[in-house]
Amino acid sequence: MQIDEELTLKKLETFLAFMRSGNLSRAAADLNTSNVSVHRAIHSLESALRCPLFKHEGRNLTPLESAYVLEEKAQKLIQDAVEMVRVTREAAGFSAERFKLGALYSLTVKTVPQLVMGLKLRRSELNIDLTLGSNVDLLYRLKNMELDAILVSLDDSVSDPDCEQLPLFSDDIFLAVPTDSPFANQNEVDLADLADSTFITLTQGFATHRDGARVFEQAGFEPKVAMQVNDIFTLLSMVSSGVGYALLPGRIAAVYENRVKLIRLQARYRLQQHIGVVFLKAKERDPNLLALLAECRMYSLRNAG
Repeated sequence: MQIDEELTLKKLETFLAFMRSGNLSRAAADLNTSNVSVHRAIHSLESALRCPLFKHEGRNLTPLESAYVLEEKAQKLIQDAVEMVRVTREAAGFSAERFKLGALYSLTVKTVPQLVMGLKLRRSELNIDLTLGSNVDLLYRLKNMELDAILVSLDDSVSDPDCEQLPLFSDDIFLAVPTDSPFANQNEVDLADLADSTFITLTQGFATHRDGARVFEQAGFEPKVAMQVNDIFTLLSMVSSGVGYALLPGRIAAVYENRVKLIRLQARYRLQQHIGVVFLKAKERDPNLLALLAECRMYSLRNAG
């Protein structure tokens, strides 16, 4: 038996509203529609089912046994339909109860905590999973639907036709030195003076590794790299222990502030990182993502100065 195309979930919802209220006017008010629309939906259901649901007694509709059977089955059908929509959207990453956020390690000092707190205020029921990594790694995970949004440096490595970007703030690159370094008391430094010094860098794929390479190129020398590490906090620990110097963004100034000092580079070496959120265009209407973007805009305004 084929299902008549006039048998729709919307009409079943109207029917259930009438069965709950027992009155056309109350059902219409509950649905924010007219009495005529409710009556028409019920009549259309009877036509689609090819059987009566009500006995017409003047202006009153008295449910028949068929109406009570339909009510029971329709309630379950609507519940199943709602659940079907929910799990389908969750499978696609839309409005799930978990939000998967990716970020650079350096953004956990200030930016990530503020955004997460704001997002939780907007959507208190949301559980947030945080994944840390490099620009390249995080974009790969975003494209594979493993992450819902990423907070990264907006450079060529995250430029993708399937993605949108929202800028947050810009950050200067500094020379990080131990507090007992001869450079620690300088207001700014000529990077060329450190051509014979030892440096620590992040591994390839990180925005700070790429930006550091550009700055060294401007300074005219290839740095002597003692070691490469996979996160900025290990790098800072190495700098504070005197293993070597590093080029790092200003946002990490509060970490090891008693043991590591950030020195401004001379103007000819200065370079800025532009930090922002990247997300898939296909998910731009997801309520969880929209809440994050709203919080990002607020964060950007607060830090505009």
